[in-house]
Amino acid sequence: MNKAVQFCVIAGGVTLANPAAAEPVTVVALGDSLTAGYGLPEGEGFVPQLQDWLDARGLEVEIVNAGVSGDTTAGGLARLDWALSEEADAMIVALGGNDLLRGIPPASSRANLDAILAEVAEERGLPVLLIGLEAPGNYGPAFKAAFDEMYPALAERYGALHEVSFLGPLMAEMSAGEARARYMQGDGIHPNREGVAVIVEAIGPRVAELVARAGES
Repeated sequence: MNKAVQFCVIAGGVTLANPAAAEPVTVVALGDSLTAGYGLPEGEGFVPQLQDWLDARGLEVEIVNAGVSGDTTAGGLARLDWALSEEADAMIVALGGNDLLRGIPPASSRANLDAILAEVAEERGLPVLLIGLEAPGNYGPAFKAAFDEMYPALAERYGALHEVSFLGPLMAEMSAGEARARYMQGDGIHPNREGVAVIVEAIGPRVAELVARAGES
């Protein structure tokens, strides 16, 4: 039943149930350290800041943090059944960063993401937001093209919402060097609190769209 609007039948007629009885939409965020909030105090990572952003806009939604630091697309696929509880209404998939760091062939990463989306979108019928990353050029143009292309292609195949790059918003208005100095932790890989806030501000509307899709299902 649609969690946003529940109906009850009274004396042969249909009336709206008490809005207070509506359950919040549950969105599972499947990801790696970027989702988990690596290196940040509790409350400053991606999921808690995203939850605050959605709460501030009056959306009845609970974001479940299923981010595991160091996880690859293969790791995400292996724990998919564990991450997807019966209460899940939608899923954010944000994996691939560790595949990049390890130089895993894009064909393998794509196959794992394909299997995740097939299970979530096709088998379970849940709406998905797929958040990508952009490969650096040091692996060569063929690797970069294959990696960058897999996210929009899979999103289109499964009718998923798509966000081009998890870290892209940090460089929207400044150079990579300036963004690294301002928005990244000392390791140059993970965003700091301010960086996460910029990411959430950019990705939040897509998550709100995902919540709306879940409410319609």
